[in-house]
Order: sequence, then structure tokens, then C-alpha cells
Amino acid sequence: MSIVITGANGLLGRLVIADLLAAGVPADTVTAVARSEAKAADLAELGLRLHVGDYDRPETFAGLFRPEDRVLLISGSEVGKRIPQHGNVIEAARAAGVAQLAYTSVFGGPKADFTLADEHRATEQLIIDSGLPYTFLRNNWYSEVYFGDLAGVLERGALVNSVAPGSRVATAARADYAAAAAAVLHGDEHLNQAYELSGDIAWTFGEFVAELSRQTGRTVVHAVVSPEEQKAILTGVGLPEGFADVLVDVDDAINRGLLAGTPGDLSRLTGRPTTPIGESIAAALATLAA
Repeated sequence: MSIVITGANGLLGRLVIADLLAAGVPADTVTAVARSEAKAADLAELGLRLHVGDYDRPETFAGLFRPEDRVLLISGSEVGKRIPQHGNVIEAARAAGVAQLAYTSVFGGPKADFTLADEHRATEQLIIDSGLPYTFLRNNWYSEVYFGDLAGVLERGALVNSVAPGSRVATAARADYAAAAAAVLHGDEHLNQAYELSGDIAWTFGEFVAELSRQTGRTVVHAVVSPEEQKAILTGVGLPEGFADVLVDVDDAINRGLLAGTPGDLSRLTGRPTTPIGESIAAALATLAA
């Protein structure tokens, strides 16, 4: 068996690789695909095979895959470009007839009707149409998403979004999703399966700021604004208008309960409870203080 990880130099990809090696997978049976050889040089130093591949350049995937490969396609980060990008990888995998194509998709799969899910649904269909054995890892929101402006939240004393009080989201830590991805790359029991991956406990933003306040000793509130106000805030700090629309739409999806499900697939795949939001907050605060 050989394993190929695309997007290997990203935060998720590196965690997946660490989990595979910790599980005893020989490093020389894992191929790390990254856009830059220099930035992924440390992965080669671990004994992994390194392949330079760019989602935008299909020729960089020519000849990469072999029939025995189990491939993890980590979704691209460029919203609006991902369908052709993913299609380039899928076509190369189809041509080689790989043994498994796992894909980091979106929670809810075909039922996810928010904008951020559009490219994921399309990618799932491309994989199904390829005829390859697949595994869909339908990830909910990462807890880490809410720590990008943690210093600003603490300074302002407010976490601002358009999520209504009482609306819940079942996030999990990036490490939880990585462990699940690593787990499905072993054995045939995960072939042609779709897993709905989320945290064990859905939380509200009122609970989030209460825990943040408790851990820091500072008062932080959840300030709810209209979708229009939220978009203005996001574009005001430099986000492109299209991406701001996507994020506001995610808040609407949370309000509609689309990201509150706790089916338990994630903890079953990893064999452990998912990381509680309080633990993720503590880790983020520790990083901020470092």
C-alpha cells in the first residue's frame, strides 16, 4: 500500500502525515504533494517521497499516481477555483485507477445548500462520476476558524457576527479531522463511504464567549449584527467582497441549524472524543501568549 497526500504542506496535511507516521506507516510509502519543494523540504527529511504538484497545472500530476495508491485529496483553499483544480487531480487519479480517493468535503454533503458547499458538492459528483472507490470526509467548521482574530476579540471585548443567540455549531479541532483522514486510509472498510464529521457537542457563541471570559478573566460578549453589517465589517478589514458574502452565508447556515449536527462519525473514526471547544480556546490562548 502507498499513500499520496495532496496539499501536504498545509496545516491539515501536515497533521495527517504526522498521524500516519505515528500509526507506524513507513515514511517511504507516503508521498507528500506540495506546490513548493523548498517549503516542504522538512517532509522529505522525514523520509517521505516529495512531489511538486499545483492544482492549477494538470501536467504536474501526470504520472504521479499508481493503481495501488490510496489518495487523500485535501480541498483547495481558493474559493471559486476549486472545481477545476480538484478536477485536475481527480482526472489524474482516474487515469491511474487508484485504489481509493478520499476527499475533504463539507458537512451535510448534498444537503448542504450554502455557498461554501457548492464546490464541495460538485467535487463529490466528479469523484462519483470517475468510478473510483471513494471516501468522503464531510468536515464541519474547524474550531480554529474562530481564533484568527482572537487578539482583536479580546481587545474589543466582543466577538461580532450575524449568528443569532441560541444557534449552535458543532465544530471540532483541525487535529480531530486530520486523525479521521489518516484513519480512513487503512483497510477497505471505508471504501465508498461518506462520513459526516463534527464535534461531539454543539455550542453557542454565548457559551463560547463565556468560556473565553472565564479563561482570560476578561469580559467578552457576543455581539450580533445584521448580515449587511457583518459583510461591511469583513470588507472593512480587507476581505474581498465575494469571500465576505461566503462567510456571512455560513452564519446563515448556522442559524438554520445546518452545522449543529452531532452524528458521532468523527469520534468513531478516531476512537476518541472530539476536542472540546474549551480545550481549543485554551490552546489558542497559549499560542497567543507565546
